[in-house]
Amino acid sequence: MPGKHQHFQEPEVGCCGKYFLFGFNIVFWGVLSNISALTDLGGLDPVWLFVVVGGIMSVLGFAGCIGALRENTFLLKFFSVFLGFIFFLELATGILAFVFKDWIRDQLNLFINNNVKAYRDDIDLQNLIDFAQEYWSCCGARGPNDWNLNIYFNCTDVNPSRERCGVPFSCCVRDPVEDVLNTQCGYDVRLKLELEQQGFIHTKGCVGQFEKWLQDNLIIVAGIFVGIALLQIFGICLAQNLVSDIKAVKANWIKHDDGYRLLK
Repeated sequence: MPGKHQHFQEPEVGCCGKYFLFGFNIVFWGVLSNISALTDLGGLDPVWLFVVVGGIMSVLGFAGCIGALRENTFLLKFFSVFLGFIFFLELATGILAFVFKDWIRDQLNLFINNNVKAYRDDIDLQNLIDFAQEYWSCCGARGPNDWNLNIYFNCTDVNPSRERCGVPFSCCVRDPVEDVLNTQCGYDVRLKLELEQQGFIHTKGCVGQFEKWLQDNLIIVAGIFVGIALLQIFGICLAQNLVSDIKAVKANWIKHDDGYRLLK
């Protein structure tokens, strides 16, 4: 109508999407930080694990946070592609783990035995093994005799250690009324017959107990993995949506700039 100006809504970058993506990155950054709390990896120096996971965490967090706040399409595209790569890597790992179950079991057995050998070499590794054996009520990879691989616990005649033919305290069957932890409960226990050992220590291996735990908690474990996958897909969609908004705004700027030049 004459005398009135018509206002058209121009495309703009949504603040909600931008700051929601920033918040998503903070959460995802925290998830990756927890992953970096893992320790020894079958003979691999834990320092390298910290470096790799910490590097991924830093690059991904930087790209997502700065890309969202600064509306940088390159960083946002990098973030979504990198996150997509991690998603498909996880998916491929899950499929391969299902197909090659026996190989995974052998690798898990090798992993535990490698760490049994280094039990006294690293206090963090020692705490991890003790936690696993207490949590799953197990001892060694396949049984208590796996502790023969450790120089302090093996049963050879040349072993001068007081822990000879024993197992760590985390293998012991805990007395519920016991207030003080007996760290010497595993001494000489493997000198006893196997039936006698069952009254003092857990005789099942951690590989079998871990498989049983997975079967008993399959729905919870699957739910966690599905939740992480959906979180990653959601992050990719947020980043791509923000890229589309930024491109729409830039295209509108170019159109207005061209119109201004024509008027001049």
